[in-house]
Amino acid sequence: MTMINNPIIPGMAPDPSIIRVDDEYYIATSTFHWNPGIQIFKSSDLANWELINFALKKGEVDLRGTHTPAGIWAPHLSYDAFTKKYWLAYSHMINMAGREFNADSYAMWAEDIHGPWSAPMYLTSIGFDPAIFHDDDGKHYISILEWETREGYQAPGHIVIAEYDLEKGEVIGAWHRVTQGFTSRGCAEAPQIYKHKDYYYLIIAAGGTGYAHGVEIGRSTSIFGPYEPHPSKEPIITSSPRHLFSLGDPDAGHFEMYNPHSLMQKAGHGSLVQTHTGEWYIAHLMSRPLEGTLLNPLGRETSIQKMKWSQDGWLEMEDGSNLAKMEVKGMEGVQLSPVGSHDIHDHFDDINYDIRFMTPYRKQEASWVNTIERSGYLRIYGENSLFSQMNPAIMATRATSFHYEFQTRIEFLPDHYSETAGMGLYYDSNNWIYAHLTYSESSNGTVLSLLQANLGKRKELVQQTIPVPDNVVDLKVIYKSGMVDIFYRLEINQEWQLLKNDINAMYLSDEGVNGEPGEIGGFTGLFNFIGSVDAHQHDSYADFDFYSVKNF
Repeated sequence: MTMINNPIIPGMAPDPSIIRVDDEYYIATSTFHWNPGIQIFKSSDLANWELINFALKKGEVDLRGTHTPAGIWAPHLSYDAFTKKYWLAYSHMINMAGREFNADSYAMWAEDIHGPWSAPMYLTSIGFDPAIFHDDDGKHYISILEWETREGYQAPGHIVIAEYDLEKGEVIGAWHRVTQGFTSRGCAEAPQIYKHKDYYYLIIAAGGTGYAHGVEIGRSTSIFGPYEPHPSKEPIITSSPRHLFSLGDPDAGHFEMYNPHSLMQKAGHGSLVQTHTGEWYIAHLMSRPLEGTLLNPLGRETSIQKMKWSQDGWLEMEDGSNLAKMEVKGMEGVQLSPVGSHDIHDHFDDINYDIRFMTPYRKQEASWVNTIERSGYLRIYGENSLFSQMNPAIMATRATSFHYEFQTRIEFLPDHYSETAGMGLYYDSNNWIYAHLTYSESSNGTVLSLLQANLGKRKELVQQTIPVPDNVVDLKVIYKSGMVDIFYRLEINQEWQLLKNDINAMYLSDEGVNGEPGEIGGFTGLFNFIGSVDAHQHDSYADFDFYSVKNF
């Protein structure tokens, strides 16, 4: 028997949507304010996943100015067997102020999972978390959360379903309100329709994307309902099985539902797949807090549970419980491929840099980042401050472990104190740590310094800068359970020198980037980054010799 260890996709990989085409499996996940948008992963064994593509990588959406945690939410991946097309539906959350969530939802299609993907086709602005269901009679349906803004009505709203003409891009008939949830946890969202034997099944997320998160299910003989809830009237998957009544409660965190007996927390937002071996699994999001805290620096990751159908036609976990597990049985007769490494080692010897590089807010373009102008180096032209939500010059990768070492080598010749280049840790524009080279007027040369942003406040972390006479420095970050040490060396064969130790970086987490205690501030997680700033003349650039992340 083979066993699958969770998370199957560590680091920022929330809201997974899973499908199978032949004997290959694909998962799409949310990306929020990060570009390219919508990660697509591939696997042949459900245990080991490789990032193969992004769906939004040609500037189809402008994320500049996006406030945390808005941006690209909850992509839904589907496959239409009639037309042999892959479909992606997603929401672009534009505004969350006043709890008037303004989201425009779109759909795209491709004949190959690698693309090219069609231009986005507008679906609706009724709410968020759209999903496309392709019925076996050739009809198509959209399910989505209808967002409620009126006083005195149950938040967050109704799950609604409508028939949709994918050729014309039009709703057929009216939206049908089918449920506000199948348990008392509330916060029903992310509705997905499946058909099994005589029933349509509606799987939804519930409890808010925090410690009360769960997967709920209802069924009906008609796609527009009425849907009856699972007989237990509890989630079929959760990290916190105890009962919760939270209807209409806007609190998404529910820290009181933390389960001290489980390594996995926040299990919810599920997506169902039948394997080529005839078995059933649900992919879902999860989190792993730092020990002794409720802080999740790795954000919401992707996990998987093995399922079964009961004799009376209800979906449930294979072991009969509803507690999500860190280890589950693999597919029968399928050998797991060798465990892939999440380490990154890019020496920029190729024209294309590592596919895992992402950029906050703006699109990656050769005009500001490329390996062409200097072979063997990644050149980054400095632009906005790291506080900017418009044009920061940042190249980043998801943190995937609680303990890792991150290194780079930088060549940089600044001539003004507003020109910097370096590396560090990043959550969003208001929360980061940045070790960097810059220009010192007092020493008339390049120096090494350290900046921190915490809830938008800027702080110098070193009292004295380090002279860098040759304009070249190696930098190293060691991250261990939220604490950070930063080192430097001016020559390759030199011993590493300490720049700053015991930096508390625990706040670079979903819960730590909000000034309100007990609230979830973000949905993404920690990133490692290299980058450059030029708030002087926009004429400086930095050359990075390599980028290395080794996980322990």
